[in-house]
Amino acid sequence: MASVLTVVSSSSFALSSRSPHRHCSPAVRAPPPFSYRCYLRGFQRRTLTVKAAETDADEVKAAAPEEAPSSSGAGGSSINQLLGIKGAAQESNKWKIRLQLTKPVTWPPLVWGVVCGAAASGNFHWNVEDVAKAIVCMIMSGPCLTGYTQTMNDWYDREIDAINEPYRPIPSGSISEGEVITQIWVLLLAGLGLAGLLDVWAGHKSPDIFYLAVGGSLISYIYSAPPLKLKQNGWIGNFALGASYISLPWWAGQALFGTLTPDIIVLTLLYSIAGLGIAIVNDFKSIEGDRALGLQSLPVAFGVETAKWICVAAIDITQLSVAGYLLGDDKPFYALALLGLILPQVYFQFEYFLKDPVKYDVKYQASAQPFLILGLLVTALGISH
Repeated sequence: MASVLTVVSSSSFALSSRSPHRHCSPAVRAPPPFSYRCYLRGFQRRTLTVKAAETDADEVKAAAPEEAPSSSGAGGSSINQLLGIKGAAQESNKWKIRLQLTKPVTWPPLVWGVVCGAAASGNFHWNVEDVAKAIVCMIMSGPCLTGYTQTMNDWYDREIDAINEPYRPIPSGSISEGEVITQIWVLLLAGLGLAGLLDVWAGHKSPDIFYLAVGGSLISYIYSAPPLKLKQNGWIGNFALGASYISLPWWAGQALFGTLTPDIIVLTLLYSIAGLGIAIVNDFKSIEGDRALGLQSLPVAFGVETAKWICVAAIDITQLSVAGYLLGDDKPFYALALLGLILPQVYFQFEYFLKDPVKYDVKYQASAQPFLILGLLVTALGISH
C-alpha cells in the first residue's frame, strides 16, 4: 500500500525529494567516517567504462558537498532536516534523525491517494467514524509504510551517500546500524498492524487492506534491495514508483470505504504510467551519477532529447486516455474538466521542461504537477458518480 506507498517530491506530487539515482562525484575532498574509507579507495581505483547515448549533449556536473549546511548558516536548513530533504542541518537529536530518515516531504502524495480512493468509493461520509478511518489509513500509508520505504532506501544507498552526501545520518554515523534496522522493522510492523486494524474496522471478510500493505512493502523492498533492485532499470523502477504513489494508496482508500473492482485496478494502473513520467523528471539531474553506477535510467539509456519526449508523452497520453474513458462512460463534464487540467500541463512542458529538463525540472514540477493532482481527484469523483 503506501510503502505501498513509497518514495518523493519537490511539489506536492514530485516523486521524491531526493531521486533514488544519486549524483556521483569522483572527487570527495572531505573524507567520510572510517567505516566507508575502504569503499572509497576501491571506488577511486576502479575505472568505469561508460557508453553515453549519442544524443545526450548535456552532462550534469555534480560535486559532492564537503559538509552539511549548518543550521545557523543556511536559512531553512533546520526545516529541511525535519522534512528529510537536501540542505538539511546536521542533528544530534536521535528522534529528529529518525524523522529525517522517513522523509516527511514524501508523505503528502500518499495521503492524497487515500483521499482519491475514498472519493472514488462513493461511500465516504463526513462523520466522525469515516474521518477517523481515513486518518488511520493516511498514517498507515504515509508515516508508517512510506517511512519504512524511505528508511530502507537510505540504508541500501548508504555507500552511494558516503560519496555524494557523507554528512547524511547513516554514512556520517549519526545513527547506528542497529538503530536503522530497528526503525525499518518498527515502521513496517506498525503499518501492517494498522492495515489489519482497518480491515477489522471496515468489516472485511477478506483482509484486503492487509494484503495491499504486504504487497506494497514487498515492492518497496525489491525496489531498493539487491539482487532485484528495480531502481536500476528505468522502465520497471519508475513504473513501480508511479504505481506506489498513485495506484496503491488509491486502492487502500477505495477498499476501506467501498469495493475495489477490476476496472478501477486497470484504470489506476493506467494512471500510474503518468507517475512513471513524473519519476523520469527526477532522473535528469542524476545522469552523471547514474552512468557511473550503471543505473539505466531513461535519460542515460536514450539520451536527454529522447527521454524528455518519452516523459511528457507518458504524462499527457495517459491523462488523455483517462479523459476518453470518462467520456465513454457517459461522464462528459468530468472528461472536459480533466482535459482543462491537462492543457496547462502541456503549456508548462513547452515553457520549461522541453527547453531544458535539467535546468527547469523543479520549476516544471512546481508549475505543472498541481494540475495533475487535481486531475486525479476529478477522475475519482467521476468514477464515484
